Amino acid sequence: MLTIVFIVAAYLLGSISFAVITSKLFGLADPRTYGSGNPGATNVLRSGKKAAAALTLFGDAAKGWLAVWLAIHFSPSDVSYTMLAAAVALAVFIGHLFPIFLRFKGGKGVATALGVLLGLNVWVGLGGLATWLFMALVFRYSSLAALTAAVATPIYAFLLGLPREWVLASGIMSLLLIWRHKSNIQNLLAGKETKIGNSKKSQ
Repeated sequence: MLTIVFIVAAYLLGSISFAVITSKLFGLADPRTYGSGNPGATNVLRSGKKAAAALTLFGDAAKGWLAVWLAIHFSPSDVSYTMLAAAVALAVFIGHLFPIFLRFKGGKGVATALGVLLGLNVWVGLGGLATWLFMALVFRYSSLAALTAAVATPIYAFLLGLPREWVLASGIMSLLLIWRHKSNIQNLLAGKETKIGNSKKSQ
């Protein structure tokens, strides 16, 4: 029973949209009404408020980290903490993608995935972050950076010898993240994707 509580609580935590909350705090338009329409840090950045985007990034990452940390440190004695942490990791991530509070239309999950990975293993999380930063700095496409990091992180998890449940969870998150970026992939292939720092609308 407590396991189910952990998973449901993680999903509800993931459903909290810091992009929407932060935009209201800063008096900005709802991020779902401009740019890509995605309630995430990259789209909030298009508002011109870097502080709002930074707070959104932190909040979305923090909720992923918190859910996993709680599962690892407070898992019931009769439940495998590695299994529970994997289930909670997926629940909080899916909550961000399909939030009950936003009629199941959420963000793409990059920041939340980072928080989850940092919670599972700091080195895997930092590896994913370093991959994202490198690709973003070199090519200036947030989506390309996210896709590259998504492919890389399960490999990092495997090479570092993480529990197989965590490797599987990171792989599933990566597949979901790639799927959520399908329109960006189409734009990248067509040469229509907007670069970081460009206020032009993109999908």
